[in-house]
Amino acid sequence: MSENKKEMPQELKKRLRTAFNEEWRKELRKSLPAKERIKIPRQKMPERDAEERNKDFYEVNLGLEAKMAKAEAQRCLDCANPQCVTGCPVGIDIPTFIKLIEIGDFEQSVRMIKETNSLPAICGRVCPQETQCEVVCNLKKATGVPVAIGNLERFVADYERINGNVYIPPIPPATGKKVAIIGAGPAGLTVAGDLARKGHKVTIFEALHIAGGVLVYGIPEFRLPKKSLQAEVEYLERLGVELKTNFVVGKTATLKDLENEGYDAFFIGSGAGLPNFMRIPGENLIGVYSANEYLTRVNLMRAYEFPKYDTPVFLGKKAAVLGGGNVAMDSVRTAKRLGAEMAAIVYRRSSVEMPARAEEVHHAEEEGIEFLFLTTPIRYFGDEKGRVKAMECLRMELGEPDASGRRRPIPIKGSEFVMDADLVVVAIGNSPNPLIPQTTPQLKVGKWGNVEVDWDTMATSIKGVYAGGDIIRGGATVILAMGDARIAAASIDKYLSNKK
Repeated sequence: MSENKKEMPQELKKRLRTAFNEEWRKELRKSLPAKERIKIPRQKMPERDAEERNKDFYEVNLGLEAKMAKAEAQRCLDCANPQCVTGCPVGIDIPTFIKLIEIGDFEQSVRMIKETNSLPAICGRVCPQETQCEVVCNLKKATGVPVAIGNLERFVADYERINGNVYIPPIPPATGKKVAIIGAGPAGLTVAGDLARKGHKVTIFEALHIAGGVLVYGIPEFRLPKKSLQAEVEYLERLGVELKTNFVVGKTATLKDLENEGYDAFFIGSGAGLPNFMRIPGENLIGVYSANEYLTRVNLMRAYEFPKYDTPVFLGKKAAVLGGGNVAMDSVRTAKRLGAEMAAIVYRRSSVEMPARAEEVHHAEEEGIEFLFLTTPIRYFGDEKGRVKAMECLRMELGEPDASGRRRPIPIKGSEFVMDADLVVVAIGNSPNPLIPQTTPQLKVGKWGNVEVDWDTMATSIKGVYAGGDIIRGGATVILAMGDARIAAASIDKYLSNKK
């Protein structure tokens, strides 16, 4: 689906670069001219040794130290026309938050970020900055190496959490309006934060027993520690957001039921948790998982600490993960950490077309993950107990680009071969959760089950109901979901202001 890139909001254009005195910025430019800033090398994020980290679930990246963060911030040219902001789906004032790091005002820096992004510790870790804000960085155009914007965002967010001095902005008087948010994933959390800061009463209804959505069940601890996520959720609660867990909208109550309870507006952010399969023979064998089930068992239900946490997952010795995205990387690196002697990515295209972040692929390679490119399974074989033991695969070659812009894989006749695998994780994408559309007949959906919206406002076919994130896009990124959420929050606030 279209990412519908939007221009920078006018209010941000007006505020950008005037949030702090221009004389203050001029002094910084004098103290270190652009020609000197260009010479500073990018500060490499410290990380744990691959042979140590591929056996546990502690975080891989260790974060920048304060001295390193200041040095990285000095690389920012404070451009007259900062393209980095246009590359950010939530419109963070990137030049200003980086200049604040340069002078050592870390607390003010994170406050600047939180004006447009309530989840900086998360975005700093999992957002693909290399294809968004960093790819259009003017320093990248000049030197080929952009400012490490994501690493700096993570640094100030962690600084605030570790030092315990979390700033809570003043909340305006209550408007008397109630908003129901369905889903506590990145989209729902973002809408909740924006609307709470407008004085509206916000309640998030979450189906699971803990907030976070894909952030908590889909992304492993070694990429996104739960303590960082929990700190972001607690920040929203301190803004006045109410969180109701174990509440399945569509089962516990419908949208109509909530409307009858006095909610004035709704945001649907229930995600894309319906796994896709290849529909090939043997797919129902024991040991063949969807990535959703596999990662949920391990991440949310802590199967990696079995039997302390009583949610076991099969520990395969020969693990094959199908797919080439970030979810596939998370799955295969998880299998390796759980003791797989062989953990491999099986991907039907080449490495060039693989959509996973370059950093995640690099880390996987360092950790001993194998890659079988231009390969696709066509059937699974089981043993006498009904467990998967092998899969038959077919070699592929690349043809012309398809609708995704990537070259289409074409089977090579007679290239079949069999590879051993006692654990298979299918990570080839997800479809939107169908429950709310099924229980809300007036809600218009597309042919793939996605809720249809007006992309300028995120309004659905039902008045007062808005949606964003994976429920409208299918599987997408955290930051795109948050971008949708910011548009929706502004639209909801306007709707409530006009509602008598």
